[in-house]
Amino acid sequence: MIKVSIIGSGNVAQHLIATFQNLEKSGSEMELAQVFSRKRETLVTLLRPEQIITDYSDLQEADLYIIAVSDDAIETVSKQLPFKNRLVVHTSGSMPLTALHNNNRKGVFYPLQTFTKGKTVDFKTIPICLEAENAPDFQVLDKIAKSISDKVHAINSEQRKALHVAAVFVNNFTNHLYSIGNDICQKNQIPFDILKPLIQETMEKLATLSPNEAQTGPAIRKDQKTIAAHEAFLTNETQLTIYKILTQSIQDNGKKL
Repeated sequence: MIKVSIIGSGNVAQHLIATFQNLEKSGSEMELAQVFSRKRETLVTLLRPEQIITDYSDLQEADLYIIAVSDDAIETVSKQLPFKNRLVVHTSGSMPLTALHNNNRKGVFYPLQTFTKGKTVDFKTIPICLEAENAPDFQVLDKIAKSISDKVHAINSEQRKALHVAAVFVNNFTNHLYSIGNDICQKNQIPFDILKPLIQETMEKLATLSPNEAQTGPAIRKDQKTIAAHEAFLTNETQLTIYKILTQSIQDNGKKL
């Protein structure tokens, strides 16, 4: 039986809790032993009372400790763990392995997905990026990761940093562009839902085409008349700046192909 303890109670932690609990119900050899939270009430609806601890000194021995906290808290939390030479990992996409304190063996268990409280995700489809200091510890992480996901990858700290930056572009920035589109629609009394089939088709094209092959629009066509009309329409300076930067970026990228 592999015992796992989670330190944290935010979005990532709560999704991992739910996933590991489902795994236990299926008869897996994995056990969610304990979860640390500064506020017990955050987890009372998710766990049995005896599984929730609020003091690091109450952490029992486990095969793996997953620190699922904000990036800037990882180092502080890892320093406070009251034991040595155990396998401790974080779940961050941007923080290196060295963010963890040297008291324990280090690793990374990074699920590449956007998590929202109350929104269920299927971990089987989520890529999990793993890193460890030695082969035996990697094997432990690999076994646990493959028990919840069909997409497990060995990714080092530099690769993970690049992956996280790429993820910000394709997820966070893209979602912000949806927000801008929504604002433009609302300002002109148009329902944003009209754009959803276009968004869906763009996503589906990426199943068979590269992003470069899927690129359409006035920028890649160098349709200066349409571009000028769009720029004249945009009265919001921030939106206009973003439009110009992205148009130029698309055209520059087209020159490389």
